[in-house]
Amino acid sequence: MDFALIRLRFWLEAVDPLYFPPGKAGNVLRGAFGTIFRRLACVPACRGVANCELRESCPYAQVFEPQAARGEGPSGLRDWPRPFVFRASWLGGAVTPGARLYFDAHLFDVRRPVAPYFVQTFAQLAREGLGPGRGKAVLRRVEALDQQEQAGALVSDGEMLYQPKTLPSIRVVLDDPGRVAVSRLRVRFVTPTELKAGQELVARPDFGLLFRRIRDRISTLRALYGRGPLEVDFRAMGERAAKVELVRWEGRMIETERRSGRTGQRHPIGGFLGQAEYAGDLTEFVPYLEAARWAGVGRHTVWGNGEVEVGQVIGSSSAPHGFPDLPRRTPR
Repeated sequence: MDFALIRLRFWLEAVDPLYFPPGKAGNVLRGAFGTIFRRLACVPACRGVANCELRESCPYAQVFEPQAARGEGPSGLRDWPRPFVFRASWLGGAVTPGARLYFDAHLFDVRRPVAPYFVQTFAQLAREGLGPGRGKAVLRRVEALDQQEQAGALVSDGEMLYQPKTLPSIRVVLDDPGRVAVSRLRVRFVTPTELKAGQELVARPDFGLLFRRIRDRISTLRALYGRGPLEVDFRAMGERAAKVELVRWEGRMIETERRSGRTGQRHPIGGFLGQAEYAGDLTEFVPYLEAARWAGVGRHTVWGNGEVEVGQVIGSSSAPHGFPDLPRRTPR
């Protein structure tokens, strides 16, 4: 049993000065992507996905506004999670003309060839301009990457769209019986993460709650876009996860908001950032944390919130020494 995705990296070259509000690059990309994608994919007379007779065959509806049809999907889930997330937390501030920049898109729909929609939409978006100032750019390259950020296939050179028979995918094995026992580990919450217990926001990531949210998200994405829901005992795993202790937490709450370009309304998109150290029988949960690196956890994952990184893994015979920073990713 695994969790699979396709990881695309988009390389752009700035033609005009560009600007990405710090901490909001993913939101900028998500909003602009939806606007351009709808214009390219939908018929002019479309009154919206909810009233569209073609929504079951419309690529925009399937990718950007997926909804249940004829009782399909998990029970009670009318609006499905989108089958992608953006990763662009390293973008923030001004980009000068001639500079190159990149961002990633993780695609969870491994049953249909959705990558070309992203390439065509972002090529058009670059030509029309992106960011608050609508600076223009050129799409130079799109690659499908593996887990080590090595290019596995060329998807576009900026002019031609290539469609390999099979794009390389990233697969996280969730039930590997040969995993080394883990009794202590550290997790970095890279981007604001919003979790709720009932209707209340939480300020620290207790492991039982964190695991349940990750497990449910991975199972839903698999059910809708992959090989089917998780075949595990949800209750028993949740009970075991609740026994894992949060033994150290260094974090802070981030309060920020976004403005909807469609409605003009403002919505909070903050959450907590920081590092957590957990202790207990963690072995079976490590692959779920690895999956959350790609899928995110909590709310607003589509534009990059809820990204986690598993740091130093400490076996049962080791003791922690201090609480150093986890290594930070440096953009290439």
